[in-house]
Amino acid sequence: MFVGTGQIVANPSTGAASATGGTGQAGGTTPSGGAAAGAGGSYVIQGGYMLSNSGSNQTYSHTTRASPATVQWLLDNYETAEGVSLPRSTLYCHYLLHCQEQKLEPVNAASFGKLIRSVFMGLRTRRLGTRGNSKYHYYGLRIKASSPLLRLMEDQQHLAMRQQPFSQKQRLKPVQKVEGMTNGMALGTGQQQGSGLSDISSQVQQYQQFLDASRALPEFSEVDLQGKALPDGISLEHIKSFQVLYREHCEAILDVMINLQFTLVETLWKTFWRYSDSQTSEGAALPVHDESEKRLPKACLVLLCKYEPVLRWSRECDNTLYQGLVEILIPDVLRPIPSALTQAIRNFAKSLESWLTTAMMNIPEEMVRVKVTSASAFAQTLRRYTSLNHLAQAARAVLQNTAQINQMLSDLNRVDFANVQEQASWVCRCEDRVVQRLEQDFKLTLQQQNSLEQWAAWLDGVVAQVLKPYQASPAFPRAAKLFLLKWSFYSSMVIRDLTLRSAASFGSFHLIRLLYDEYMYYLIEHRVAQAKGETPIAVMGEFASLGRSLNTLDPDKEEEEEEEEESDEECSQELSLPSDSSGLPVDSLEPPAKLPRTDPRGLFSTAPPDN
Repeated sequence: MFVGTGQIVANPSTGAASATGGTGQAGGTTPSGGAAAGAGGSYVIQGGYMLSNSGSNQTYSHTTRASPATVQWLLDNYETAEGVSLPRSTLYCHYLLHCQEQKLEPVNAASFGKLIRSVFMGLRTRRLGTRGNSKYHYYGLRIKASSPLLRLMEDQQHLAMRQQPFSQKQRLKPVQKVEGMTNGMALGTGQQQGSGLSDISSQVQQYQQFLDASRALPEFSEVDLQGKALPDGISLEHIKSFQVLYREHCEAILDVMINLQFTLVETLWKTFWRYSDSQTSEGAALPVHDESEKRLPKACLVLLCKYEPVLRWSRECDNTLYQGLVEILIPDVLRPIPSALTQAIRNFAKSLESWLTTAMMNIPEEMVRVKVTSASAFAQTLRRYTSLNHLAQAARAVLQNTAQINQMLSDLNRVDFANVQEQASWVCRCEDRVVQRLEQDFKLTLQQQNSLEQWAAWLDGVVAQVLKPYQASPAFPRAAKLFLLKWSFYSSMVIRDLTLRSAASFGSFHLIRLLYDEYMYYLIEHRVAQAKGETPIAVMGEFASLGRSLNTLDPDKEEEEEEEEESDEECSQELSLPSDSSGLPVDSLEPPAKLPRTDPRGLFSTAPPDN
């Protein structure tokens, strides 16, 4: 490669390259530019143009400012070949890594795509993969065998990178999503290193089996303007451009997450929101964002970030994206996950909010609140699910130990459940038959030494039976939450009895109780979300730290709260298992003045106060 005044001459082949006064070795000429010739064709980038000497004499215009280092990097690491393909998102991920290493500001995916087609002329784009999960690929392009992208491995012990051979056969290709993917990445900036964020993308082939990499991002709905007037200076074309850019941005996040390149999420956020270290004004944009400026000027982006319909739409899209990411990273909360992957996910969750707020430094506060609320719910969900998974693996060892199970059963038979019910009934108000049935089922399941998955099925059955009377009722969410509170309180009373009796298996029961409480929370969370027609992330987002500040953005919120208040009486009835012989008694949640079961002799009855 030769870099002259105003021109870059690149030769992708092993042949020699030359920069002459306008004549290339292949016999082609370029207007006042340089030429490069070789078996693979010759290319010239000059003044924003790419010229080919391959015989077509076709001129390609490209306005993005590509650094010479980036063009050379492309030629050093990729080559054209017949019958091969490379995911479009893969090349962009590689490019982001390159920018991190070279301390360059990355361009967006669309601008990078133009650069790729300029450097490697004649590339075709194909959509490959299974139905519903297909992705765009560059057909006729592959990573060079000599490229370090195929040999980059991470030394996790020292958080450093080292080179190791890595064959093409070892690379996983789930629905062609990670074909040719970088098998490792540098830690990036010093800030990322200091945060302790462990990157495991170099071992994606090892951890891919624990993910659900086949998921595709669902289609987003259109922005519902609800008859609201557009802000001054904003047209429908601007809104459409924002939708397209946001969709591309979310797809890029999905791709880097599937390949466990967590640190690249920060880069993608900064690129989309056009972050700059310099203190630029809200409407200013860096030269590196020229392509984004052409599609959607930052001044318009800022205005859209204050427009209520766009805020609503962004929140819906984020909830959809984050729910998909949760199901990709942790498709089964009970399935064993390597500790390294679990820790990497937790570290990623810990960094999310700070990354996002930094990237949106010059973005209006209204949009920041929307984004941070969804990201907080996402991070909290990842933390809870990884904790649940950790508890599941610890409990699995207990449930597989026959001696411990026998000791637990022996200790449980000594618990005075009648006394526990008497003490808990004042708060829980559960029917005796419900408690007795749960007690019997629990002991039977324990005696059968069932697996963790069988216990999970039992818990799911309990939830389904208790909440069955509330299906399709507006009281369902509140009834589910009340059951969760009662379950937790009652189980704490059982643990209390075991503690007072110095039960030998107390530690095992405590672990099992933690797991079952957390898994019950997980089940209730999903059933409430299903009843409300929302994602669990959206439901959890309602109670995020910044959730209340979003009420001004959601006028329907007050109506929903009023509906919940109106349904209080309906769900104040006792939660019980459905039966053919008995209906659901309607009682107040107020504690009774006298409970015959707990005070048969009337020792604690009191006379009504004098007025």
